[in-house]
Amino acid sequence: MVFGGLEEEHLQLNEETIWAGEPGNNIPDGFKELLPEVRALIFEGKYKEAESLLMTRVPRFAPSDNNYGMPYQSAGDLYITFPGHQNSKNYRRQLDIKNAIASVSYDVEGVTFKREIISSFTDDVIIVRLSASKPKSISCKIKLTTPHKEQNLTVEGDMIRLLATSGDVANKKGKVKFNSIVQPVADGGKVITSDETIEIQQANSITIYLSIGTNFISYDSLSGDAESKAKSKLKAAVSQDFDKAKEEHSSYYKKYFDRVSLSFPQSNKNERPTDQRLKEFAKDNDLSLVSLYFQYGRYLLISSSQPGTQPANLQGVWNDKLSPPWDSKYTVNINTEMNYWPAEVTNLPEMHEPLFSMIEDLSVMGQESAKEMYGARGWNMHHNTDIWRVTGPIDGAFYGMWPMGGAWLTQHMWQHYLYTGDTAFLEKVYPILKGSTLFYIDVLQEEPKHGWQVITPSMSPENEHPGGTSLAAGNTMDNQLVFDVFSNYIKAASILGKDLTFADSVKSALEKLPPMQTGKFGQLQEWMTDWDNPSDKHRHVSHLYGLYPSNQISPFTHPDLFSAARTSLVQRGDKSTGWSMGWKVNLWARLLDGDRAFKLIEDQLTPASDKENGEGGGTYANLLDAHPPFQIDGNFGCTSGIAEMLLQSHDGEIFILPALPNQWPAGEVKGLVARGGFIIDINWEKGKVKKVKIVSQLGGNCRIRSGKKLQLVKGTLRQAEGENSNPFYAQATIKEPLVKAPEQIVEVKLPETFVYDMETEKGETYILELK
Repeated sequence: MVFGGLEEEHLQLNEETIWAGEPGNNIPDGFKELLPEVRALIFEGKYKEAESLLMTRVPRFAPSDNNYGMPYQSAGDLYITFPGHQNSKNYRRQLDIKNAIASVSYDVEGVTFKREIISSFTDDVIIVRLSASKPKSISCKIKLTTPHKEQNLTVEGDMIRLLATSGDVANKKGKVKFNSIVQPVADGGKVITSDETIEIQQANSITIYLSIGTNFISYDSLSGDAESKAKSKLKAAVSQDFDKAKEEHSSYYKKYFDRVSLSFPQSNKNERPTDQRLKEFAKDNDLSLVSLYFQYGRYLLISSSQPGTQPANLQGVWNDKLSPPWDSKYTVNINTEMNYWPAEVTNLPEMHEPLFSMIEDLSVMGQESAKEMYGARGWNMHHNTDIWRVTGPIDGAFYGMWPMGGAWLTQHMWQHYLYTGDTAFLEKVYPILKGSTLFYIDVLQEEPKHGWQVITPSMSPENEHPGGTSLAAGNTMDNQLVFDVFSNYIKAASILGKDLTFADSVKSALEKLPPMQTGKFGQLQEWMTDWDNPSDKHRHVSHLYGLYPSNQISPFTHPDLFSAARTSLVQRGDKSTGWSMGWKVNLWARLLDGDRAFKLIEDQLTPASDKENGEGGGTYANLLDAHPPFQIDGNFGCTSGIAEMLLQSHDGEIFILPALPNQWPAGEVKGLVARGGFIIDINWEKGKVKKVKIVSQLGGNCRIRSGKKLQLVKGTLRQAEGENSNPFYAQATIKEPLVKAPEQIVEVKLPETFVYDMETEKGETYILELK
């Protein structure tokens, strides 16, 4: 984090593996023994009694012999003070997201001072370059601090060294050791050292290098050498010229960032300060801020989830506390998944790799929770985890009694296959998909009223029903998730030719799941019982998972269900925490309502209120999503939502401009990716598609849906008939929904569209134009 002060530059530092605690799981004792009674109480409608019984093993706050996960912790702070710089002119601070470079510039007494800061992708160090328009003008003092209790700071020669250890929490001792080293390299000037600082006087330029190494090797090993890691990275970085380091850093970044662009007719507002643009967005219709916000989400994902690293957590790599809100962990009942929604569609599949690696770890650790808590095969986890990959419940029975985290996470693996067609990847993750399937096969219970197979105990995440608790059986989201787990596994087994007898048993189990239901208000029911309250404005809209990110609710094949989902979303309202509004952008896009989706973007691009501390959603002046103190999931949610407004590929076809708002009459997007490996550019004018460019990476049938008639520049489009022959476009074969109050279903008028097929060859490009 770069604060850009005048007399003092403050860099708040993080390293992704600095977490409190040590390896180990968090499985509660005696849970399995209570399970039959808890299930019986829930089926009898005694929800509070079931919750009270569970609380004896999973209380609201972690018991002394267990823990509810460890916090991600800040590494410390680097301070660079500049005497006499308080009276400046022409101050400018910027983040160049095209090149991943932060900078500060200003004039003092006729001298222009400039700072350039990179967190180098190629050198894995932070580099600060200080320059001035006049020789011998740079004087500064450098100090390094950490909030960790166990620390040792020394100044040795031209380096500041800080050794520290992460914190103790609950029953875990802090054992992540980390070594931070700062080395300034001055061109000219005088260097003065003290016990805690390095001072440089009258230099021509100064380049400051900062390296951090930890003893973390993996979730189950802290056998690394923190000092040698930090030293080796620092030595390599210092040996090369700053301009070369900056060029290599930006080149590496741009190979990802430059794949996608989004532009609207240019406004004249781009040079205004971002905070001012944010304040005036609602009245200015500053569409270049929309494209900036879209790309900012991609910048954040590239910056916080590189191949071979840890996945992006609640605050990415920008947490500044030892005990951050929600511990800045991995909350997998929406937030972690939302972080990765833009990965495939905005052409950043490599950024997905850290998440896949974590899921692989969880599939190992989760065998313990599956066996010890549920007596089940396979693996599972609950709603939260950390760097140690804990899989037990977190935050007590009310929040944590949701055994579905693994079910949702595995969807990302399946979606990656649908986008890439990578059968080697599918082969690698097949045991993980099978393990998740085994768990749900074993824990499904027959509910007494209908004979459906359901998950219990569970909840519709964090929302309370009229039974006075969150606990229930057969919640809609759970049913949708198990449907996807089973469906994906059956397809994977068929593609790979594996375990076909077991796959047949999974098909039988799939048929016994509950159907989705619409209730007395014409809404999609959140629970198996029709408990929904139209005045409920809860931030979670979990039962709409089937609409997005899943593909179980289609406007064309199940219009009643589509209408019910829309009614539920209308009842929930728009304003909420930032991540919730980000989810709703995607949901309204799937509901083909671009104007309502854009309203949510407008709500999100509203300055966050300091009084609400982010609880009212909105965006901070640096464009980070507001959820106290901030979370980056809302940024990612809006980025994927904007992509979803322009391109959808989940419902058997590629839908061009499915939810274009009236406020975006013209524009161009390049490089979006559709399932089946199609890379798509779209140009539109006067609210109509003008030109579509499609690059087919895998070949196969390309089915296009458009609101306007199209023609192929070379070749002939044919009218689509029957199911799409492209296997990556199989539609969800859900059960017929139970519609309880047909008179309450509001007919949703769908736009007129045209659907075409064209056969494509691998590696070929196809151009379509408005007919």
